[in-house]
Amino acid sequence: MTRTTNGNGKTYDSILDTIGNTPVIRINRLAPDHVNLFVKAEAFNPAASVKDRLAVNIIEAAEASGALKPGQTVIEATSGNTGIGLAMVCAAKGYPLVLTMAESFSIERRRLMRFLGAKVILTPKEQKGFGMYQKAKELAEANGWFLASQFETSANADIHENTTAREILADFQGKKLDYFVSGYGTGGTVTGVSRVLRRESPDTKIILTEPANAALIESGTAQDRNENGQPASSHPAFAPHPIQGWTPDFIPLVLQEALDNDGFDALLPVAGPDGIACARDLAQKEGIFTGISGGSTFAVALKIAADAPAGANILCMLPDTGERYLSTPLFEGVEADMNSDELELMRSTPGFHLG
Repeated sequence: MTRTTNGNGKTYDSILDTIGNTPVIRINRLAPDHVNLFVKAEAFNPAASVKDRLAVNIIEAAEASGALKPGQTVIEATSGNTGIGLAMVCAAKGYPLVLTMAESFSIERRRLMRFLGAKVILTPKEQKGFGMYQKAKELAEANGWFLASQFETSANADIHENTTAREILADFQGKKLDYFVSGYGTGGTVTGVSRVLRRESPDTKIILTEPANAALIESGTAQDRNENGQPASSHPAFAPHPIQGWTPDFIPLVLQEALDNDGFDALLPVAGPDGIACARDLAQKEGIFTGISGGSTFAVALKIAADAPAGANILCMLPDTGERYLSTPLFEGVEADMNSDELELMRSTPGFHLG
């Protein structure tokens, strides 16, 4: 049977109107037979990550409040996805954008942000996320720029309460959602979604995950903050990890709400190599392209699935696409040149040989 499509029945006034309504997709080959495992693929957002949601809400909330003036420069610290989302939003709305990013994050992220018109200021990798954060604050104060404050602003969790969570409930209408699995970067996804699930789907178990070697929450050590809720120092439990976009070297204020208000039921650590392996499996066995953060969340979802009761419905967040990990360990061993098997296939018929 030939597949057909019918369009959306409408046109869009802006690229920003296409944010959200990302698909929930069943896992067919990697899931245990006794459960129903699904992923919410945030790469279907126009700039290919979940951070498109908070980017547009931060800017539009600031416009509505008057905190962001017409033509004012926006600045933010980012590991990549929020910066890419903000670059898309600022391009569409006409705001200059400056981003600060630790030099350790993948080079394709900074190139994408620059391609979308942003300026990218790199900070030393030794100063970690806290360093890029402090640099953004310095530049904002020195120049009178609007600091997006993704780690503190209420606009972050609010957008997930009003969009992500509503989509999940609609997509699981008529069926019980037993488990929801998410990692955290700013904490906006788990905080916003948990507000709704606790009210409207109270039997859903919310599973939070963080890197095994950067277990800030599991450590039980509180984050030092200033009077504005901003981090005052790097968290002592942090260590460098390969899950880009997850777990900066401080506990964001946005996440603190979920920590303080019973916003999750279990915290499960995950090792970076397990996340890389699962991201590769999703690509090669399900045709689903996600990054290390998505692979890491999926690794935890598989652990939940193994022990879940028969018929359980499990939803795993996939925050972004794999294409912004090309220069990371995710693509180690994936070469541009032909390997021995490919060379053998090329030579197995007489024509069209490379030299």
